[in-house]
Amino acid sequence: MDEELIERIKRGEPEAAEGLRQRFGALIRYIVDAILPDPRDAEECVNDVYLKLLSAGRTLDPARPLKPFVAAVARNAAVSRTRRKRSEETELDESLPGGATPEEELLRRERAESLKKALNTLSASDRRLLYRKYYYCQSTAQIAAELGATERAVEGKLYRLKRRLRELMGGEWDG
Repeated sequence: MDEELIERIKRGEPEAAEGLRQRFGALIRYIVDAILPDPRDAEECVNDVYLKLLSAGRTLDPARPLKPFVAAVARNAAVSRTRRKRSEETELDESLPGGATPEEELLRRERAESLKKALNTLSASDRRLLYRKYYYCQSTAQIAAELGATERAVEGKLYRLKRRLRELMGGEWDG
């Protein structure tokens, strides 16, 4: 099913947009609405996501599933919109350095690799819980409601998972 949709996107068929909406519209809304509380911002962001997906035709691989790509585009678009709004609302502090030094960038990459390895040692359900909270920015209340658990139980599980990750990474993560 994804292969056919990807081919339609690559050919630039107008029906590809409707195919994306039917297949992934609920997922896109679910991700964007959790990050952007303002309905107008969310709606604009959803439209941006469809435009990005339709213009990504050359980079799409029909052999790979489309859902993770769609989820990443939706999440990144919503986070970018949030950052843009924040930067418009606040003045930049001129005392902050302009960018990361090569050493800082190397340390950031090493921490990211260490985190990836630590995450891979967790169960799939534990990884999903962390991704929902910290990657998709879902509220604890939303996660608890969808899992049929109490907020306190979800918070406790997240605390234990962060502590476990910190131990796996040698105490170098301040999550």
